[in-house]
Amino acid sequence: MRGGARGGGGGGGKASGARRASPGAFGRGCGAPGMVPGRGEAERCRPEREPRLGRRRLGLRSALGRGPEVESVSAGNSPPNDKDSSALLAFRGIPISELKNHSLLRALTTEANGWAPGVVSPEVLRAQEEWEAVQNIQPETGSQTDHPTQLISFSEALQHFQTIDLSSFKKRIQPTIRRTGLAALRHCLFGPPKLHRGLREERDLVLTIAQCGLDSRDPTHGRVLKTIYKKLTGSKFDCALHGDHWEDLGFQGANPATDLRGAGFLALLHLLYLVMDSKTLLMAQEIFRLSHHHIQQFPFCLMSVNITRIAIQALREECLSRECNRQQKVIPVVNSFYAATFLHLAHVWKTQQKTIADSGFVLKDLEVLAKKSPRRLLKTLEIYLAGVSKGQTSLLGAQKCRGAPAPHSKDLTFTGVCDLPPHSSEGTWPV
Repeated sequence: MRGGARGGGGGGGKASGARRASPGAFGRGCGAPGMVPGRGEAERCRPEREPRLGRRRLGLRSALGRGPEVESVSAGNSPPNDKDSSALLAFRGIPISELKNHSLLRALTTEANGWAPGVVSPEVLRAQEEWEAVQNIQPETGSQTDHPTQLISFSEALQHFQTIDLSSFKKRIQPTIRRTGLAALRHCLFGPPKLHRGLREERDLVLTIAQCGLDSRDPTHGRVLKTIYKKLTGSKFDCALHGDHWEDLGFQGANPATDLRGAGFLALLHLLYLVMDSKTLLMAQEIFRLSHHHIQQFPFCLMSVNITRIAIQALREECLSRECNRQQKVIPVVNSFYAATFLHLAHVWKTQQKTIADSGFVLKDLEVLAKKSPRRLLKTLEIYLAGVSKGQTSLLGAQKCRGAPAPHSKDLTFTGVCDLPPHSSEGTWPV
């Protein structure tokens, strides 16, 4: 009887408890507080679909661990099998002062406190300097940005000067050196032959171009400058006609026009000739690399202007007349003489370990040699170009530019031909 009453009472308790059960009384659980549901009841009370967020929170809870505070909060506010609520309340119930005691957060804090930036490599510093230099180059505005300026050849640039009126500049040229006394007699007896009459007009055109300056308003002048820049640097984008990027090419300032004293636009035509021919372009690039050597650096374009001055003087002193008469041409001979002189300078500069402090004396010795033996320099150029066409090693060899980067040309003290006193009266000429 007592056992049956207990059995009946237990069954009635379950039934009445089930009838009185409501979501508001027990939250989201299915049994009374403190009771562990059976397996069948747990399967029956399990939600149809478990939210993804609950799974993630459960994983975090297991990673962080459960302290005494977590157990008390979970036991007092939700059933043990309520994963979503217990995980959320577990995080909310942890005091801020206790967060530092958890192993995972402590490990993350240790890694963050021990982090230090790595040592910046020289390659990164060099790339940063190059990027800062690129930022100084302002692209042309307008339609030229969408359509880059087309490269100009030497023949096209020369044709431009052959078609425009240069009469005002031609009046200022002095085709030959005026000699008097013994100097005139010695030149008549032992000097080079006079230039053929049919070639004098071409000679005068060369000297007239040397009197013309750089005009930024002339589209042809701008194309010449941009072509030189693109060929030497390998850039495919246009650059401004004024800017610090011209110092990287070896001009002394942001405006190349200020460095053409004594050579005029002929200096730019010579550079254009050097970079637009496939054979001489390799030579120009080699010399350009030599000019950026960390010890033997020199301003490339400024050195080229000085060599153009030597070529002008050699033409006026009739040192090139014999070769011009032989080839029946003037402009090609002057161009080749310029390239041969530049090649010889680069060879001397590299092999004799010259620096910027030796520039004035090197140029002066080069001027004497060029006027005395122009045919020798031209022959050296022929041998070099023949070797380049066959893929042989160049005369300059590979340049290993290691160490500190070369300073800008404005930081160099460069001495040109015109900065040294002439060795004789025949070596002076108007600037």
